[in-house]
Amino acid sequence: MAKDPNRLPPLDLFVAFEAAARHLSFTRAASERYLTQSAVSRQIKALEQDLGVALFRRRHRSLELTEQGRTLLKACTSALDTLRAAVTQLRGPPRTRTVTVTTTPGFASLWLIPRLPSFTARHPGVNVHVDAAFARRDLEAEGIDIAVRYDAVGRAEGQRLFGEEIVPVCSPKLLADRRRPLASPEDLRRHTLLSLSDPMRRPVPVDWPIWLEVMRLPDLEPAATLVFSDYDDAIHAAVDGHGVALGRRPLVDALLASKRLVMPFAGVQPSTRAFFLLVNAQRRTHPAVQAFADWLLKEADQGVRTPPAKAATESRRQRRGRGRAK
Repeated sequence: MAKDPNRLPPLDLFVAFEAAARHLSFTRAASERYLTQSAVSRQIKALEQDLGVALFRRRHRSLELTEQGRTLLKACTSALDTLRAAVTQLRGPPRTRTVTVTTTPGFASLWLIPRLPSFTARHPGVNVHVDAAFARRDLEAEGIDIAVRYDAVGRAEGQRLFGEEIVPVCSPKLLADRRRPLASPEDLRRHTLLSLSDPMRRPVPVDWPIWLEVMRLPDLEPAATLVFSDYDDAIHAAVDGHGVALGRRPLVDALLASKRLVMPFAGVQPSTRAFFLLVNAQRRTHPAVQAFADWLLKEADQGVRTPPAKAATESRRQRRGRGRAK
């Protein structure tokens, strides 16, 4: 008997697919859904079998959406956002003092989360819910208090937190490898570049082709390239010594200060983008929301930053010192 073409597969299969497509990772989707990786994999397979199409191309250690997968992701994102907005409206105002902040995964992992203990220490009665996602949330429709958005200068909404500078970064161990010098941009030919891709196939605003063009090395071919969908994954790969990444200061400043990352050579590229703070107009006067917004502005203003040129000079000094010691 033929299947009814209007019949929908179970909703939980769509939820699992949306999470896997957003992260391009069954493992990350499983963590978000509080399931095992194999359970999410089975759900995706069941959805593909029900629809009769492949939604992902399974690469070695990576996933890529098919054309059908991209079509379904767009529909799932819209439908789930509508459901979340309706649920938020039905539940009404929260009874606890909770601040919900949405931002990009990179900003959340590298800048916001390491600083959160200082906020919770000052405001022990306030719960913070971090929504780390690439999707641009509608604050009022979805009941979200605060957004920190990464946007182009000149067209962004909200109050500017800080701009950024783009600098190559790597682990001290990689810099100390005498078999593969890393003293100038031309030396990147000997190394693996840690690059980015967008799951929605939008242009990536900060990546190696742009930086190499500015450095007048548009034709440089690296030894290899590793591609990540999340910026924080690329940075953690750099910390582990897997290659050279483009560090976005001040997001990587804490890693530079702790010497988990170093700047192997000069090559600072000012960015045309910055981070901006937006507050839900309907929640602006809520004491907890106001306190969190004020804390964000203070943290951004008080961030201690080492000038890029000085950091690069210190990295070169350390390298020369190691050479003399040997």
